[in-house]
Amino acid sequence: MNTMSKRACLLACGIAVLLVCCVLGLFLQRRSVHSSQGSYTACLYQEGSLLQTILLDQVSETYRFTVDAADGGYNVIEVSPGSIAIIEADCPDKLCVLQGPIADSLLPITCLPHRLVIELKPNGDDAAPDAVAY
Repeated sequence: MNTMSKRACLLACGIAVLLVCCVLGLFLQRRSVHSSQGSYTACLYQEGSLLQTILLDQVSETYRFTVDAADGGYNVIEVSPGSIAIIEADCPDKLCVLQGPIADSLLPITCLPHRLVIELKPNGDDAAPDAVAY
């Protein structure tokens, strides 16, 4: 092997090791942030106004309720200890139902046809800013 191909091989190996270290660091950071935040408040918004807030760490049994939309549609919400989901809706695409339950503040559940958004916010002093910007 000549010196140019040795240098190229070393450079490629160095970049691969650096990439693996970065991915591992991001994974460990994300895992530690989520393990430190345990309690969330679910905020339900319809057409931009706050309908209801639910402290998920105070929920002891699973329950369901229905949110009626202005267009005559509906969403059935299921609240479980530590998570919330839309389990039934009469919207055409049912993307809100397919999203499943959420238990952290990474992504909200959104039903665009009924203008319903469910967002989780961390409680108390452990409410750290998000590391992800949208």
